Amino acid sequence: MSPNSSSIAIYPGSFDPITNGHLDVVRRAADVFDDVIVAVATGTSDPRKDRALFSPEERVAMIEETLAEAGVHAHADTFSGLLVDYCERRGARVIIRGLRAVSDFEYEFQMALANRQLAPDIETLFLMTSAEHLYLSSSIVKEIARLGGEISALVPPPVEARLKEKFSRSAAG
Repeated sequence: MSPNSSSIAIYPGSFDPITNGHLDVVRRAADVFDDVIVAVATGTSDPRKDRALFSPEERVAMIEETLAEAGVHAHADTFSGLLVDYCERRGARVIIRGLRAVSDFEYEFQMALANRQLAPDIETLFLMTSAEHLYLSSSIVKEIARLGGEISALVPPPVEARLKEKFSRSAAG
């Protein structure tokens, strides 16, 4: 990278919804890179993520609102297809992946190696989430919200509002 070029990093995921753990990773990545793109995957090979609660457009809107409210210099987008192709289209040479526990590492390591095989010039950077978010996942947040539990410490305020709205409508219907 030349001294005058900007550094762009892509933080991909389903973000259904974005949690405080995700926000922690974005905030820290934004301290290192000039431009961080939180990239919502619109297609996935993971059958658990095919049943998303929020549409990709809703997720991007929540992420943008969350980033603005938190004062984090990053933005959201969607992508489909190969992540490395998206990185190349955006001029990014770094993929950010958040790790919570050792159980995340095996899957993330396999993905990083596959991406390196496809695009050797794109690096994967692993960021550990802060200790208070180690247990946190979008699935856990959705289950707690669905059952009427308190989620204000788990997700940013815009996400909390949308989860409450989504589950109050499904309970009423």
